[in-house]
Amino acid sequence: MTAEEPPADGPGIVAIVGSTGTGKTELSLGLAEAIRRRGGEAEIVNADAMQLYRGMDIGTAKLPPSEWRGIPHHLFDVLDVTDEATVAWYQPEARRIVDGIRGRGATPILVGGSGLYVSSVVFDFRFPGTDPAVRARLEAELASVGPGMLYRRLREVDPESARRIGSTNGRRIVRALEVAEITGEPVSGALPDEPQPWRPLTLIGLAAPREQLVRRLDERVERMWRDGLLDEVERLRTLGLERGVTASRAIGYAQALGELRGELGRAEAIARTQQLTRRYARRQVSWFKRYPGIHWLDYDRADLVAAALDRL
Repeated sequence: MTAEEPPADGPGIVAIVGSTGTGKTELSLGLAEAIRRRGGEAEIVNADAMQLYRGMDIGTAKLPPSEWRGIPHHLFDVLDVTDEATVAWYQPEARRIVDGIRGRGATPILVGGSGLYVSSVVFDFRFPGTDPAVRARLEAELASVGPGMLYRRLREVDPESARRIGSTNGRRIVRALEVAEITGEPVSGALPDEPQPWRPLTLIGLAAPREQLVRRLDERVERMWRDGLLDEVERLRTLGLERGVTASRAIGYAQALGELRGELGRAEAIARTQQLTRRYARRQVSWFKRYPGIHWLDYDRADLVAAALDRL
């Protein structure tokens, strides 16, 4: 995608990032209200891949519209669970919305923990296209032999992507192999060594001590089950969740499906979700630590909103 000309004198982007469970949503609301008190306007743009999906609420800790405090929100509930969420689709949509917000003289607040989705908006890099024939062949191979063999091949052609993706994410392994085959180069959607901001940018990261974060995440998963995750997943099954390439593999949702199908007991489903959530949080921290110029703030400091506002 070719970067468009930015709106003249539009406010810069504020991106609030960090691992899951650090309070990014609450800070985004507080910061938007603080900007309003100063006489400005702010709008929130979602950068969490799973919050793009309609009906995936409990398992993603999605804020309901009744709690938006009158602040415009964008890119929530825009996909059906049968749709495939891709960063190549997300990037132009999010950038169009961001420039629209800036053109209205408001501050776009990008909030979420999906590192590649955030990076695709705030840094100036591009994603290669796709080749349906190559993709179909690789997906057929994935279905036939599983991700292990494809992962070994990816380690040979693109070891950095292999390290970042891991050995079990078949969809992303296929995409990385597709890009390598089409372009002859590693995945260019990865964060460049010296990323350049696409628009004026303030990066705010929320940090939590490891032991506190683990406790918060484990409790959050248990709360998801108490709050009715199984009922939510059962409803989404009727809408085709199990056919969804992306949605059906979301952490928590895949395990809830396993419980509903009788493949996992309740305790095992919760324990697996907790383990995967902790692993995902570690990857998020590693990803965001690479961002140049990020302002790290303790997630539980009493003056968090004021401290974030001071960084703008």
